[in-house]
Amino acid sequence: MFRFLLWIFAVCLFVGSVSCGNKQNTNKLIPIEDFFVKPEKSNFKISPDGRRIAYLGIDDHCRNIFVLDLQDKSKSKQLTYQSDMNVQYFFWASDSLIVYSNSHSPQDSLRIYSILVDSEKVTLLLPVKKARLRWLAPHTLHDNYLLATLNDRDSTAFDLYKIFVDGSNPKLLTRNPGNISKWFASPDGKVRLAMTNDSVQESILYRAEEDMPFQQVTTTDYQTSIRPLGFVKHSHTHIYALSNDNRDRLSLVEYDVSTGKEERLLFENPKVDLEPAGYSYDLQELIFSQYTINKVKRHFFHPTFQQYFAKLTAKFDNQSIDILDMDKNMQHWIVKIYTDVHAGGIYYYDVISDTAELLEEMNPKLAMATLSPKEAVSFQSRDGLTLHGYLTYPLIGRRDKLPVVVLVHDGPNRRETSDFDAEVQFLANRGYLVFQLNYRGSAGYGKQFWSAGFKEWGGKIQADMIDGVTWLIHQGIVDKDRVAIMGSGFGGYSALHAATYNSSFYKCAISMSGYTNLFTYFKEIPPHHQQYVRLFYNIIGNPNKEYELFKAISPVFHADKVKIPVLFAQGGKDRFSSLTDANQFVQKLKNNDVPIKYIYREEEGRRFRSEENIINYYQEVEAFLKKYL
Repeated sequence: MFRFLLWIFAVCLFVGSVSCGNKQNTNKLIPIEDFFVKPEKSNFKISPDGRRIAYLGIDDHCRNIFVLDLQDKSKSKQLTYQSDMNVQYFFWASDSLIVYSNSHSPQDSLRIYSILVDSEKVTLLLPVKKARLRWLAPHTLHDNYLLATLNDRDSTAFDLYKIFVDGSNPKLLTRNPGNISKWFASPDGKVRLAMTNDSVQESILYRAEEDMPFQQVTTTDYQTSIRPLGFVKHSHTHIYALSNDNRDRLSLVEYDVSTGKEERLLFENPKVDLEPAGYSYDLQELIFSQYTINKVKRHFFHPTFQQYFAKLTAKFDNQSIDILDMDKNMQHWIVKIYTDVHAGGIYYYDVISDTAELLEEMNPKLAMATLSPKEAVSFQSRDGLTLHGYLTYPLIGRRDKLPVVVLVHDGPNRRETSDFDAEVQFLANRGYLVFQLNYRGSAGYGKQFWSAGFKEWGGKIQADMIDGVTWLIHQGIVDKDRVAIMGSGFGGYSALHAATYNSSFYKCAISMSGYTNLFTYFKEIPPHHQQYVRLFYNIIGNPNKEYELFKAISPVFHADKVKIPVLFAQGGKDRFSSLTDANQFVQKLKNNDVPIKYIYREEEGRRFRSEENIINYYQEVEAFLKKYL
């Protein structure tokens, strides 16, 4: 009997230790650096003929171009050998030619090259200059030139050029009268379509041939959008476009750009805007239409592509698939596969052999980690608006009276989805409930929802977040005495605004490059974005005419109201946040004996890029939340 009881005790002890071990694995603190690992390879692009894949990899501490030969792996090689600057971007101009840009930073001088993949011959396409260049889609080689726009004549206007891949002098095709914001090429390489934008009105311009003047065919206001996707096959007058003209949400239409008339509605979703994806420049056809409610969904127009996609989906059950690139025959794909709890990987998919090959794991450090799924929620704001968001629970076995971090997205003209988010997973792993809200003014829910956020930066947008947390408190999910707010850019501004005006509601605030002074925000808008200033007047307000509004919602003028601890991170090269204003805000808090942790990195911009600085920032976040939340 004693032996039997001893055996039972041993079994229970074993089972208990196993279950306890599982629980410890679930709740295991993951090192901060593991969340923010950057993949060694990135920017995978497949050649038009599907024979080769080019990507950016690290050599001698710099990003360089590498080429993977899919038919003969022995011919794979490194293509560039930058040792003092990074390749910023590249694209396939043809089956054998790559065009790329390199510089010390995205703000550096313009350096554009072409390189032949087989011979590795490099050609400088433009003299090195202080200017900005925008390539016209598709990045297709027409004879020996590509189409692009340059602003070297006038920093506020982009003129249309032919850029020759043999290094010949660029040829000016059309001088920008000053108001053209976008140019669109027909499949034959002629630019027949353009759009003007003065922020308040947007117009579509059309010309039948390049030697003819553009004619204005339609004009819309700033809340209405007609976004060209590409020309209908065998037509120079009809395009596929996303339009919310005379409707609330962006829907797929066929549009006659010669008359400015919508010909027919092709597809729409009753809940959300459609996204600019699914048009094939090679086939000049619509392959699919895409939208996101929580996960990405597609409506297919091309039956063969739909069959291919179904086969790929079967290999990755219940995972999200992003199509990053494909060859001109749709037989070789580059895709990203991921979930909300897995950073995922980049795969090469061969349609013919129906095989998927992993090219790069996005974050191998987290591949085996147990992470927290996102849960979609919705509720009513105080004025009756339906708001959507996500909750990510910590894996601690409890779902009540939790400390919460309100993580505010940037923009505000962006939106949260159920995609993987390393910052969210870091916070949840540290024991916090993470609340992400698509507040009014967020993108994707139609123009009425978007415009509901106009001139509400310091008003109803902030109230939406409080309404969301209050709803969670009433549900018993959140501890009302442990509410933090955190974000970058506009999210950082929201954190500073919360500390200024809602110190009784929030326990602490964390701001990465938050705007302290909205007067300064307008002053720092660069010349090539000046066309959007009038739009910002409608979305944010006009600092020249609404002085009192701007002063009321700019935290720097009301720092004396802050009563809660603040962590404030700032990059010295952030164009939209004044270092003088940031320092003034921080000093006022210090003078008032408010706990303030200030992290300043002179070499960083709006977001920290250096791995060392990123890890240091989140170490400070961890310590700050542990102390005050």
